[in-house]
Amino acid sequence: MDGKIVVKDVKKSFTSGKLNLPVVGGVSLNVADGEFVAIVGPSGCGKSTLMKIISGFEKPDSGSVSIDGAERHGPSAKGIVISQHGSVFPWMTVQQNLMFGLNGNGLGDKAALADHYTAMVGLKGFEKSYPHELSGGMIKRVELARALVVKPEILYMDEPFSALDALMNLRMRTELLRILTEERHTVLLITHDVEEALFMADRILVLSPRPTVIQASFDVPFPHPRKLSNPVLQELKEKILGELGVL
Repeated sequence: MDGKIVVKDVKKSFTSGKLNLPVVGGVSLNVADGEFVAIVGPSGCGKSTLMKIISGFEKPDSGSVSIDGAERHGPSAKGIVISQHGSVFPWMTVQQNLMFGLNGNGLGDKAALADHYTAMVGLKGFEKSYPHELSGGMIKRVELARALVVKPEILYMDEPFSALDALMNLRMRTELLRILTEERHTVLLITHDVEEALFMADRILVLSPRPTVIQASFDVPFPHPRKLSNPVLQELKEKILGELGVL
């Protein structure tokens, strides 16, 4: 089956001294163009390692990752990673941060494009501000805008909003979904938050404990915006938590 992202039997182990630690135990998945797939799993199961392999920042021991039918051997301009650790340069303004990754255009064109995405994430008027002048939620918006401004086809998101308080987390989820209605991206999200996955994703994959494999897959057949109080979504939540061993 063709897909935007095709992962075939990927395995990965790490060696520490004489100890060999299997982390990814054979993962295969297919993500369609424009699909939003969330991955959940127990802490330490290998979610982030799997994301690094798929995004090209880690090599698997065996198996393969293909993007648009071409096998991946490293990072690509087709995708960009948004992580929980942050990537904003503190010595640059919002506009300068967004312009940093742009190539091939004149300075005026770059500034206009940067300002367009600044406005898209709700930060119009803060183009000349520095990160230390912004709140944590605003900085996350800058990171999102900086990822989007280079027009990636794929967004790899590794718990991007986990450091935010609950209210700001919800606002950022809603903001991202709003943007995705304006611009088409394929999204792969790693999260420990089952409700976040249900709120945003078209499909949710549940990983097993390490060495991780895909233990279960759940479609989320509801348009946006979604109400998590929906009985069907609540039933899905219970099934996912059951797979995770919580219920």
